[in-house]
Amino acid sequence: MKLSSPWTPHLAKAATGPSEKLQMALSEDIASGVLRSGDRLPPHREVSYVLKIGVGTVTKAYAALERRGLIRSIRGRGTFVSGPVEVRQDRIDLSVNAPPQGISDRLLSAALQDVAKRIDANTFAGYSSAAGSLPHRTLMARWLCEQRLKISADNILLCSGAQHALAVAFATLWRPNGILLTEAVTYSGGIALARHLGYKLMGVETDHEGLEPTALERALASMSMNSGEHVLYVTPTLQNPTGSTMGLGRRNEIVEICTRHNVTIVEDDVYSIFGGTEHIPLAALAPERTVYVSGLSKSVSPGLRIGALVVPTHLLERAHSKLQATCSMISPLSSMLMERWLSDGTASAVVRSIRQNTNIRHALFNKVFPGHKSLSNTVGYHVWIPMPLSDAIELYANAAENGVVLMQPLVSMVDPSQQTSGVRLSLGRVPLDNLKLGLSTVSELMDETRNLRRM
Repeated sequence: MKLSSPWTPHLAKAATGPSEKLQMALSEDIASGVLRSGDRLPPHREVSYVLKIGVGTVTKAYAALERRGLIRSIRGRGTFVSGPVEVRQDRIDLSVNAPPQGISDRLLSAALQDVAKRIDANTFAGYSSAAGSLPHRTLMARWLCEQRLKISADNILLCSGAQHALAVAFATLWRPNGILLTEAVTYSGGIALARHLGYKLMGVETDHEGLEPTALERALASMSMNSGEHVLYVTPTLQNPTGSTMGLGRRNEIVEICTRHNVTIVEDDVYSIFGGTEHIPLAALAPERTVYVSGLSKSVSPGLRIGALVVPTHLLERAHSKLQATCSMISPLSSMLMERWLSDGTASAVVRSIRQNTNIRHALFNKVFPGHKSLSNTVGYHVWIPMPLSDAIELYANAAENGVVLMQPLVSMVDPSQQTSGVRLSLGRVPLDNLKLGLSTVSELMDETRNLRRM
């Protein structure tokens, strides 16, 4: 007996014709995880009946999705969501965007021993403020000052990692009929959070400096008749996944446009340690309308799950309420580890080590990809190779078959039906020998594809 489909047919609203609307609806549900690998899709006639569109229209949409590698048709069984390609056990993972290892076993052991001496059972068993203690928020304020953001500890909420801080920021600003604008290709975790909270998403065009001001102005002008309060989610420094970084002039342009249109900004600045003195946070340029997200997992270690949410005073009460609804308090052990490392200079030393290691890895990337032009002069631990979506999906699959794991291209696309895409290569956590092999494999696969197309 054939299994029934878990998908309820619907059409997207943003596309044009019914075939494109069906393609976009399925693409979005696959990208967001509503539909998972192996899930069965409804038969063509069932979709046609439910949506009141022609069977040929459904066939056209399914065929387009199959060409893009999102679904697969099995004769006599039906149509299914395509799953990730199986890879060898000795795989090289370039999909996880984590910093190079900056903490040694010895350093971690010494820090944990120190924390063990200072913490007692009563402290461990007690509850503290959901936003973190004042001494810990003061330490975070000093740390952010080193990242060019001067802020009062009263405006900082400590969270369980930057992803949690981003979730609280989005929840704080969500309003009925509000639209979240962001880069057309952006952080997959931000897309997932926005969809989870029920935001309507709008992707905005970018260039080598990130969000393009004319495109943002055009998008906001098109929304002027819509009711609701709109939010801009943007990553000015080392945008994920494209790696672009805004200059000061571009940052001022974005702030001026948002001020004129009364748009609140959510600034994702988790890669601020790589920014130069000219990379002033948007929150420093427009503190009254910017909610700022940072953390320690991308700059010190992924295991240090401490996020920082900087909130304008008029939003503090609402943000604190959303924080309490999602987390009673951050871990006392993580807080004490943060306290030690921020106080004794360990965190700053680790950052210097990560920067040095990152420079080595970038030099290796430039050697393997000598013709690649980065979107930014700022060196971080991920790089972006732009290409059409069909090429990116093909490279993702071919790399997996050759033991190299890349980030699935669709997960970072606001509109999965657009054709401009690319591949992100995460350089941080793979041992250097494996990194060289992984990069060489990707480069060779790209060369093979180009050569085949010339034939």
